[in-house]
Amino acid sequence: MDVDNPWLHRFAVLTAAATLFLIVAGGLVTSTGSGLAVPDWPLSYGMVFPPMVGGIFYEHGHRMIATFVGFLTTVLAAWLWRREKRQWVRRLGLLALATVALQGILGGLTVLYLLPAPVSVAHACLAQTFFCLTVSIALFTSAEWQRRPPPVADAGRPSLRGLCLATVAAVYAQLLLGAVMRHTEAGLAIPDFPLSFGHLVPPFSSLSVNPTAPFPIPLEEYRNRVLIHFAHRAWAVAVALLVGWTTCRLLKTHRDHRALVRPVLLMAGLVVLQVCLGAFVIWTEKAVPVATAHVAVGASILASGVVLTLRTWRMTKAEIV
Repeated sequence: MDVDNPWLHRFAVLTAAATLFLIVAGGLVTSTGSGLAVPDWPLSYGMVFPPMVGGIFYEHGHRMIATFVGFLTTVLAAWLWRREKRQWVRRLGLLALATVALQGILGGLTVLYLLPAPVSVAHACLAQTFFCLTVSIALFTSAEWQRRPPPVADAGRPSLRGLCLATVAAVYAQLLLGAVMRHTEAGLAIPDFPLSFGHLVPPFSSLSVNPTAPFPIPLEEYRNRVLIHFAHRAWAVAVALLVGWTTCRLLKTHRDHRALVRPVLLMAGLVVLQVCLGAFVIWTEKAVPVATAHVAVGASILASGVVLTLRTWRMTKAEIV
């Protein structure tokens, strides 16, 4: 990277921020049920810019933001290829470009095939992967990454690197479960919180579908939705425990390393906020602002975990790349 020019890093940060905004826009599409408000793709009702009314505002707005993010990613990849000296960073820029292109294709398929759950889930998870790539590029192009970091002892068991990596993997798995829950209409399959039908574990054998529901579904499908919803809740406990463990470990052994303490405290605070939002999603019956914030905070937890993990691996690595 051209160390005398910080604009590449700033542009990478802009791309990462725009990606988070795109995730928020995608959350608004699902939260408002606007996924099929525009029935065609890549045009919208045969137009480049249709009337922005009703669900079209959310769906076509999402497409416009995605196009902008694609443009930013193209510029970033080209800029990295011209100015970045590290080959692996240049390749990371190309990978981000390929990922956003694939994401656009998946987004089109979700519309053309009427929101099939597997494609919609893949679209949601690839969005999180792309966000991780942009956040990583922003970190790699920073002045901080060019400085030799202070050494960090990693003698505990499990290793600090392994613990951070496991935490990020758990967060990603939780986002995957959340995507499955959203795209299988399981968000309100369990109507109470923190209990599940008044129990710690849902009474699967005695579940029955409410016959007065506007759209009754087969009992087996309803039980599957309850299982998906409960898996999301149960895994949230595992994520909270891992984040708590990582936070306590770093505060106990590396309190003076601000580069590690700041992202882990941010991640811990966001997890607390995320649990509260998850509760309000149920209590407000998936109110649009709450459900969308839940998606955005989940992505932010993943991003803070990625930064923490990358910094930890670098600071405990003997050879600096």
